[in-house]
This record gives sequence, C-alpha cells and structure tokens, in this order.
Amino acid sequence: SPKSSSLFLLPYPNDHIKMGGAATRRARISNPRVVLIGDAGSGKTSLIISVASDSFQAKAVPVLPPTCLPANFYGDGIPLTIIDTSSRLEDRSKLEMECKTADAIVLTYACNKALTLARVSSYWLPELRRIGVKVPVIVVGCKLDLRTDEQPNLEKTMAPIMRKYKEIETCIECSALRQVQVAEVFYYSQKAVVHPTAPIFDQETQTLRPLCVRALKRIFINCDHDRDGALSDAELNEFQVKCFGAPLQPSEVVGVKKVVADKLPEGVNENGLTFTGFLFLNALFVERGRMETAWTVLRSFGYDDKIRLRDDLLQNPSFKRSPDQTVELTDKVVDFLREVFTAFDVDGDGALRSQELEDVYSTAPSSPWDDVEYKDAMEKNPMGGVTINGFLSQWALMTLLDPVRSLEHLIYLGFSGEPASAFRITRRRCLDHRKQRSQRSVFQCFAFGPSKSGKTALLNALIGRPYVEDYTHTNEVRYSVNVIDCTLGSKKTLVLREIPQDAVQSLLDKKEALASCDVAAIFYDSSDESSWKQAITILLEVSAHGNSSGHKVPCILIAAKDDLGPHSAVIAESTRVCQDMNVEAPISISMKLGDIGNVFHRIVDAAQRPHLNIPITAAGKNCQQYHEVVNHCLVYLSVGAAVVAVGIAAYRVYIMSCHHQGSG
Repeated sequence: SPKSSSLFLLPYPNDHIKMGGAATRRARISNPRVVLIGDAGSGKTSLIISVASDSFQAKAVPVLPPTCLPANFYGDGIPLTIIDTSSRLEDRSKLEMECKTADAIVLTYACNKALTLARVSSYWLPELRRIGVKVPVIVVGCKLDLRTDEQPNLEKTMAPIMRKYKEIETCIECSALRQVQVAEVFYYSQKAVVHPTAPIFDQETQTLRPLCVRALKRIFINCDHDRDGALSDAELNEFQVKCFGAPLQPSEVVGVKKVVADKLPEGVNENGLTFTGFLFLNALFVERGRMETAWTVLRSFGYDDKIRLRDDLLQNPSFKRSPDQTVELTDKVVDFLREVFTAFDVDGDGALRSQELEDVYSTAPSSPWDDVEYKDAMEKNPMGGVTINGFLSQWALMTLLDPVRSLEHLIYLGFSGEPASAFRITRRRCLDHRKQRSQRSVFQCFAFGPSKSGKTALLNALIGRPYVEDYTHTNEVRYSVNVIDCTLGSKKTLVLREIPQDAVQSLLDKKEALASCDVAAIFYDSSDESSWKQAITILLEVSAHGNSSGHKVPCILIAAKDDLGPHSAVIAESTRVCQDMNVEAPISISMKLGDIGNVFHRIVDAAQRPHLNIPITAAGKNCQQYHEVVNHCLVYLSVGAAVVAVGIAAYRVYIMSCHHQGSG
C-alpha cells in the first residue's frame, strides 16, 4: 500500500503520500461512496471481491451487496463504501439511482474486449452526463492478464477521451486474477473524492487553476509576516507546522530552496522563498500526482472543495437578527478598509483604477462586486477610478445586503480580528420609531414610482454620474450608494434601491418587504397628471402594507422634472394629499438642470426621525380614532376609579373618627 510522509517539502518519493490526522478530518466526505459501472462481463464484481478478500473467484455472484473497506485499509482513517451494479436493461433505473448518489464512479472495461473500451466513450460517459452525474470518474481496464500485444496502447487511446471528458480523474489497468493494481483502483477512487484534481489543476494546460493560485497567494501573504515578499526559514517552518504538524530540519530547508532555485531562479531570493517559488513547489506536487499535499495546505487555511472559505468559518452568531434590524461595519473595520485602500492606491491619486481594484481582491476567488447588485452602485472619478467614498460605501452596501459575504471577503483581504469585532447589529426600527431617533449609520431608501418618473436619474446623481437625456427602462432592482455629509461633521451612508414599477406588487406581497426600508421615496413626473395618479396609488399601497405588516416607514414625495413646468392639477392635488396624509410637501427637483436641492439630506433626515412622515390612510385614521376613543375611555375610567377610591378612603376615616369619639 502507499507509504506516508508528513513533510510537505521533502524530496518526492516515487510512491504516494497519504493525508492523516487533522488534515483528514478536514476532508469534505468522511465515507466516500464509489459506484462501479460498465458493460456486462467487464470485471466489476471480481474487482470488488479481489480488493476485499485478496482472492479471485472464477464464479462470482451477478451483483454484490455494498462492500465496505475499513478506515485502516489505506491507513488514512477514511472508510470506503463500494457499490456493485448490474448493466441489465431491467436494472437501469437502479443503476441511475446509484450513480446519482455516488461520490465517485469507477467505469470498467475488459482489456481483452475492444468493444467494451469503445463503449466507455460512445455510451457510458455520455450516459453519465445525460443523467446529470457530476463526480470524478476513474476509468479502469480489468483483466489485464488477458491483454495481448495487439491491444491498443492505453495512453494513446484515453488521451483524446480525457480531453473531451474532463470528469475523468485518471485511467488504470488491473488484474483481479493476478492481484495487479487492484488496491490502487480504489485508492485512486478515494483520492479523487477526498483530494479532487479538477478544482486545483487544469489537466489540459498542466497548470494550477486561477482559483487555486488566488488561494495560494492569500496563504503566502498570511505566512509572510514581515511583508518582505518572501518566506524566511522561520516563516517556512511555521507554515510547515501549521499544515503538517512537523518542522523541517535546516538541511531540508536548504534542499527545498535548492530544488526551486535550480528550476526557477526567481523562486528564491536573499530573503527566502518568493511567491513564484511557492507556486512552483505546489504545482510540482500536483504535477506528480500529490493532490493530497495541495489539499492539506488549502484545508489548513480554511478552504473547502470549491476553494472557498468553509461555511463554519463564516457562521458569526451576531448575524442573527430581526427583519427590521441591519448589519453595519464597525469603526475598526472601516479603518482597516481605509488602510487597504491606501495600500493598493499605488499612484496615490485617491482612487483605485481597475487594475488596482483587481489587485485588492487578488486573494479572493473573484471580486465580490462583479454581481449585478454592485456593478453600477458606487462613486467613481471621471477616469473610472473608485474613490475612497465609493470603496467604503460599496462595503457598507455589501454588509447591508449580505453580511456573510462581507465577512468572507474581509478574511480574504487579511482581516485577522474576531468576526464579532467587525460588525454591529442595529437597533430594531420599531424601537427607533418609539425613541423617535435612529442610531444607524447606513440608511436604505426604497425608490418607488411609475416609469419615467426620474428614479434612475437620482440614483445616478447620488454617485456623481451626469444626467442622460435618453430613457432606459430599469428591468430589475438596482442600487446606488454614497456617503452623505450631515450636520456637525457627521457622515451617513445612503443606499438608494430602485424598485421598478412592475416589481412593486411582487415586493409588497412579502410580509417583511418594508422591514429593511428606512424611507420610501415616491417619485412622479410633476408635469404629468397620469404619473402623479400612479404615484399616489403606490403611496397608498406602501402605506397599507406598512400598517398591516407593522413596518411603517416614513414616506416622502419627490416631484421630478420640475424643468417641464408642474401640472396645475397635480399641484393642487398634491397639496391636499399631503395635508390629508400628514406628510411633508413634495420635494421638487430637476435632474436635467442639475437642481436637486438638498434631497439626499432630506432623505437622511427622514430616516433619522422615523416617527415623522408616516402616511395616515383612511384605515389608519379609523384605527387612530379607535385608539383615541379607547384612551379617552381609559382616562375616564381612571378618574372614576380614583374618585371611588378617594370616597372609600374618606368614609373609612369618618367611621374611625366616630368610633374614637364613642370610645371617649
């Protein structure tokens, strides 16, 4: 069986390393399930009997029950369950079911039957794709003892098939009769599950995949404590102990650096092993089939099989919150992000160019801001560089929408503090309403309104984009975010979320739709009476939803396109509606003329005083009147009860007085 080695950087033996101890426990699957498939008579059952019993049975049963190789079979503490299958047509549904629950597939053919080899690519591999099986495949040629010199060379035959079917992990030939490479078949099967090749290595180009390179870059930076761009002997040993539990001897360190320097001179400098050399070593292990070594390194630094941080590292209990609570970054993290911004602003122009921003997230699987929610949400300078306000605002938006994603990328960037120190949960908005003041630093405003009412233009204005005359319909929810300078030098982050008109109903169908909304801004074209009527309908719907769900929100009306001249009927009607519903008069703006007044400050002010500008509808008025009557009655009842209590007390005093006089 394969020998073991605990040292990451020792010279390569010709056999295979085995991962043990803590590294094994970090593997994703603790009991891999391997399913054997292939043509009838290709040797599936005999192969299983041979590995389980070290013997060969000429007359085997048609299909074996599940067979388990114990955890100590390969010495790595991982048991293996092997499933035999029938290739008969009547058993096809059962075969499909077994394949769909497999962690790996062993696809067999008979070395003495060319047709079975041909059917590997003409039938079995396409069939696995058809039924949606996406696990590693080990192609195994059985009955090697019957192979003749006329049979085609395995490597030449399988090379084009492996290029077409990337799911093939490896190919091997064996003989159950002669006990040749039988144990290796299932070792490779187990290895394909626990240490898969595909996520970290591109077989076609023979290079590490970009995700793996980015992960190794983060690992290298984490280990380079003095930030000199190289791992010293001490840093290299610390890395070694963290991953493999054993230090290197001085002679071994010298040997490692010599191997790198001989093959890649730039891989070593006077300070130690450079990142280029670190990558070279990892690639060398992978090229030589030592996937377990690379995976041990990745898993030691918290990566899962998709080369992302494991879920358990991102389960911050402080993220548990009520629907009307939000998550914000603490000052500690904001300071950390400012340092990151400064470090990557190489040219010192106060903005991150596209390449500089790519460098910021070069240790993450990708930029977290490639998703649609973030693509056009932040402020950039005229040259397209992300400003410090844009950078910090985008982080505030990501934390608002997906705090787990924020935590994940803070770790990728090198934040080493406790997760609890990075975030804070805001006070419940219903409590803010009662306290008549919000303590939040980040406010979210939902921008409602009919089409062509100016919502998009205001979102663009928030992030400093110029007005565009041509109309483009917004088909999906869009965000923009920026820092707003408030009174007394304070700063707040304002998030505008545009709600397309045709998405209003589906949003309000959800009970908690307004729980995260601090302000609802209702837009309308002040020159268009139809636009006004649609806006009022939306205002009533939002108000009704707030009343029914318990998430009442301040509402402000925004009369856009003031340059077109307000419609007289709209002016009169808006005055009446605002008085009746107890909301402030509409804020008039003209994006075309660049006249937006202090609309962003008005929005922030409404969010900071959540008890004001709550629309009162007819239903709300009836409810309010009901509560007033109840309170009025309670006052009378309280007064009446007090009078009765006073009378009883006076009567008792009178009786006691009479009793005292009689005694005298």
